Amino acid sequence: MSAQPDYTVPGVLHRVSACAGMVLAPNPGPMTLDGTNTWILSAPGSGPEHPNYGQHPSAQGRGEWPGPDVVVVDPGPLDEDHLQAVAATGRVVLILVTHRHRDHTDGIDRLHEITGAPVRAALPEFCRDSGEPLRDGDFVLAAGVSIRVLATPGHTSDSVSFLLHHDEPETILTGDTVLGRGTTMIDHPDGTLGDYLRSLERLGRRSGAMGLPAHGAPLPGLQDACDELAEHRLERLEQVRGVVADLGERASVETVTDAVYPDVPAEVRRAAEHSIAAQLAHLDHLGR
Repeated sequence: MSAQPDYTVPGVLHRVSACAGMVLAPNPGPMTLDGTNTWILSAPGSGPEHPNYGQHPSAQGRGEWPGPDVVVVDPGPLDEDHLQAVAATGRVVLILVTHRHRDHTDGIDRLHEITGAPVRAALPEFCRDSGEPLRDGDFVLAAGVSIRVLATPGHTSDSVSFLLHHDEPETILTGDTVLGRGTTMIDHPDGTLGDYLRSLERLGRRSGAMGLPAHGAPLPGLQDACDELAEHRLERLEQVRGVVADLGERASVETVTDAVYPDVPAEVRRAAEHSIAAQLAHLDHLGR
């Protein structure tokens, strides 16, 4: 039996499917798990066959590029070694962004400087070099890969996922909407629980798809992961409803967080409060 790949090693390209590999950034933490997964997309034969692909005009003396055209998804933090490792995977022809959080976007400008590649995101402020904002249903063809943009708000309002056509099995880059383990934060008020549940339902309809998250290991059964996350969120919502009933007028984000997450570590307290605020807002929307 072959050993399972160790996706926790930063700075190297881990091949995950025919069209996708990842380079893990060295930014582990309570919110980022092992770090940010920067995804590298490329179809077989998308560049010249010979090992020295040619010299990129913005390589700044790095010499010849080693491989085919690639698309980079989520440059990650502003870490020079990480960004150079990402740039070395091939000739970067496009940079895509799943959402606005800094552990995904801080490296945008430096990677754009190194590669000269345009940047596309849902929010115009993250687009570079005439890259157009991403819209739900857009089809992007780059590096031989056909990529469909899926709006999956909830974690943030601008969150998008990327469906890779022609990959086997069907693969979806889920950003922070579905993580490799654990649950994501609802970044209230920008993100909402209602949007998040609808996004889980949308992704969960892709029967047989593999999820490629922005944090954590790949998910062979994306549909099951979405179902489990939705069930967990609804159970938590009922718990919050009960706590609010018990607290009455004393119910607030802080007091409900204390009751629902009594042992939450200080470093993730703010994330817990954001998620509780989103649940309270959702209960208000439902009329409790």
